[in-house]
Amino acid sequence: MERLETFTAPGMPVGFYWFNPPDTYHFGHGAEIVTNPETDFWQTTHYGFQRDDGHCLFTRITGDFTMTTHVTFKPRSQYDQCGLMVRANAQNWIKMGIEYEDTAVSRLGSVVTNLGYSDWATQDISSAVSERWYRLSRNGNDFLLEQAADGKTWQQMRITHLQSGAPQLEVGPYACSPIGRDFWCRFTQVEITLNQWHLPA
Repeated sequence: MERLETFTAPGMPVGFYWFNPPDTYHFGHGAEIVTNPETDFWQTTHYGFQRDDGHCLFTRITGDFTMTTHVTFKPRSQYDQCGLMVRANAQNWIKMGIEYEDTAVSRLGSVVTNLGYSDWATQDISSAVSERWYRLSRNGNDFLLEQAADGKTWQQMRITHLQSGAPQLEVGPYACSPIGRDFWCRFTQVEITLNQWHLPA
């Protein structure tokens, strides 16, 4: 399935659906999300809690693919975050994005959750950043996560694996506010193409 969705129509695009819908959202000038209070995705590791109530605008994709998105955002509270997510089920998923820390520094990173345990890989990024491009590619149960400031010069975030990657996965933009509320973000596009991450010859 190849597709470019810019969310210019006022209703839900065909083939997309909410997982944990936010109380406030808009389509027409991108896909705008305003987060509900204390929403998050995390499983067990270190903190001991399990959270699976963040907001996702998903579509289902079978087989290998590349998904790209562009998002602008205005964090309000610590840990506000948005980006891309791929999900097999509550125990096996990946999210990538920027998580707000304070007015100086935020965390550009990703969480990979396998068999009910999450990890967290990050690097510092200025909190002055208010937009980002993300690209996620699938080869079997292996995934390449990339980010860019301009949608052209891509930088690898990580290569990882899902232990339980079904042939069909849920994939799309996500946003959440683990300790806050009313975090606003706008996804201006979601593009799905054939897999652009090729194995070495």
